[in-house]
Amino acid sequence: MVAVATPTLVSEILRLKNERNAVILAHNYQSKEIQEIADFVGDSLGLAYHAKETDADVIAFCGVHFMAETAKIVNPTKTVILPDANAGCSLEQSCPGPQLEAFLKANEAKNYYVIAYINCSGHVKALSDCICTSGNAVKIVNAAPLDRPILFVPDQNLGSWVMEQTGRKMDLWKGACYVHVEFTRDSIQGIKDEYPDAEVVAHPECTYAVRMLADVVCSTEKMVHYCQASQASTFIIVTESGMLHRLEREVPGKRFIPGPTGHCACADCRYMKLNTLQKLHDSLRDLTPQVTMPEDIRARAEKPILRMLELSK
Repeated sequence: MVAVATPTLVSEILRLKNERNAVILAHNYQSKEIQEIADFVGDSLGLAYHAKETDADVIAFCGVHFMAETAKIVNPTKTVILPDANAGCSLEQSCPGPQLEAFLKANEAKNYYVIAYINCSGHVKALSDCICTSGNAVKIVNAAPLDRPILFVPDQNLGSWVMEQTGRKMDLWKGACYVHVEFTRDSIQGIKDEYPDAEVVAHPECTYAVRMLADVVCSTEKMVHYCQASQASTFIIVTESGMLHRLEREVPGKRFIPGPTGHCACADCRYMKLNTLQKLHDSLRDLTPQVTMPEDIRARAEKPILRMLELSK
């Protein structure tokens, strides 16, 4: 009797993707296995563009909840699935929609122009004037009206970096990414001392003390371009560990060292790493968990997202 090989998990995912007319989008912080099966791997801005432009019927979003929710906001008629419904975000959690709504109501006289980092809920987006990502935050702030004070939510570290770049004063919500604040001045100085010829590339969600030690501070997408163009051969990457795989794929021949946190050799986001190939397979098979939201929230949230995409062209 001739043995018949069972289909591999990857081939089954690809079969289901074709059967569902699905597109697989993955954030730079996803695992190596997911990045390699995805149709597009990128940062929040690139993912937002691809989500808006896709002609697929199903969007399988390998990232965290707010990213899949953003895809649903700009694609209300498409099915959007997230492999693990518990893939949240500490930044999203740091700025609950009802709390921001109450704050804006209490400070109505200030007439805030609200710029929300994309790492937030649909409710927060619906309360905002414009959305930004780490890749376009400077451009978005520079385009904000000069006659209104800016409230920047929810990431105070990104907000403070943007103020340094633009000279524009903003009121900052006291939120932070739990992964990026685990990088410390001492941990990054220690790795710099160990590799004195390496360039330090840090994400703006890091604290000021860490950003001051970096050769460049930029979004994950810009990290790829910077490392490609740099004459350096070794880089210390101060962001979530998944980014190193993309850099190794797209910038061959150079060495990438994970920036250590105060307590470990690299930084994994527990939310990003909840997604697995098996969960991706199951979500494509069952079309669950699906991302949904009330239409009034979705419609209000879509406007500042589209404003961001237009300003970022």
